[in-house]
Amino acid sequence: MTAIRTLHDRLTRAVPEAAIALLLRLGIAAPFLLSGRTKVEGVLTLTDTTFFLFQEDYRLPFLAPEPAAYLATYAEHLFPILIILGLATRLSAVALLGMTIVIQIFVVPLGWPTHLLWAGPLVYLIARGPGGWSLDRLLKLD
Repeated sequence: MTAIRTLHDRLTRAVPEAAIALLLRLGIAAPFLLSGRTKVEGVLTLTDTTFFLFQEDYRLPFLAPEPAAYLATYAEHLFPILIILGLATRLSAVALLGMTIVIQIFVVPLGWPTHLLWAGPLVYLIARGPGGWSLDRLLKLD
């Protein structure tokens, strides 16, 4: 058991918590940011297809399609960028977790395996924060 404990201790020291948090931040930002980019032309001009999707496929019971399209698209750009930077990380992770829950319940109920993969890093960032390599830490906001 001592050899296993020694190996565990070496591996724990070899991978700093800041590196794990950064990897999770980059990994979870990617699918949201890439999804947001499919909804726009240029910088942030929503496409006709985006409006169509929110009218026909992404129907939400509590929000009209046009504002939902803008809110979701802008959220898919803003919050991942903040998470990448490690700025307002916990708030951004809460926002993306909320979006994930809405997608799970109202848009893709059978998408739970993917949504669990998104929820894991988001819950980690909410609970543990952005890690040492972040603007939150640099600015002493976390």
